[in-house]
Amino acid sequence: MISLRERYAYMVWMREFELACLEGVPTREIHGELHTAIGQEAIGAGMAGFLRADDAMCSTHRNHLHAIAKGVDMRKMMAEIFEKETGLCGGFGGHMHLMDPSLKFSATGIVGAGMPVAVGHAYAAKKLKKTDAVAVAVVGDGAVNTGAFHEAMNLAGVMQLPLIVVVENNEWAISVPFSAASATETVAERAPAWAAAGIKIDGNDVEAVAKAFSDAVNKARTGGGPTLIEATCYRFRGHFEGDADTYRTQEEKERRRQIDPVLLTRQKVLSQGLASEDQLTSEEVAIRGAVQKMLQEVRGDSLPKSEHALRHVFAGGR
Repeated sequence: MISLRERYAYMVWMREFELACLEGVPTREIHGELHTAIGQEAIGAGMAGFLRADDAMCSTHRNHLHAIAKGVDMRKMMAEIFEKETGLCGGFGGHMHLMDPSLKFSATGIVGAGMPVAVGHAYAAKKLKKTDAVAVAVVGDGAVNTGAFHEAMNLAGVMQLPLIVVVENNEWAISVPFSAASATETVAERAPAWAAAGIKIDGNDVEAVAKAFSDAVNKARTGGGPTLIEATCYRFRGHFEGDADTYRTQEEKERRRQIDPVLLTRQKVLSQGLASEDQLTSEEVAIRGAVQKMLQEVRGDSLPKSEHALRHVFAGGR
């Protein structure tokens, strides 16, 4: 079991990793949209330590923290985000399409599209391979109103598949508030309609996330069927880097950023006597230095060769 102090370290790694990625946007080392989950670290860190290599995780366009929680190599992940040939996918996938087949981790930029993939993994584990492996789908609140989400949840309920769905409800589907797009007050209350367990938790509380996720994984492994976890949170930055983010008031953003899960967890570690101020500061400095070293190394890696541009485009090669 990962301790609270260790989960705090995960959160610092996650925050520093994404802050480093932000450096590649104004320099145009990263092309297209970059979506960060700064402010949502407690959810990612809360999922760490409960999944095996044969458990699948299907993530979203906001995927970095989930990949870290699953154990994906951060050096290779950063290289992929910076579009280098040393990346997870050789620089062909980029930030929104991280994939590590050895850990059954995948991500997609299509909202809700990871749900059917996760159900496929869950079906394969239970019906075909007959193992106790589980599948996890992480989605945002914008995905819960898509047809793919409903169809996947319904099928998982019909077959009582080992599926855990984590809904990161950060209250905004790009610029649409959750309250304007949902007929129900919560997502969790919909779960019984799909013969699934449903629970709503504070996604800023890493221990609450860990408890709910652990229970859901154990339930799925032992044949208990699907669980939907709604974790409330707030993204500190715009939907993507470059988003003007005018749909949220400055007062709202400043007020909500005061509830920083990284700082909350740090205070909890200190108050419980799990580490001293000096110990945490030293650890934070070391992590920040390690991430910056990683960034400098990645920046020195080679870009994919132009003659390889058509790789992975056609089934039979070029």
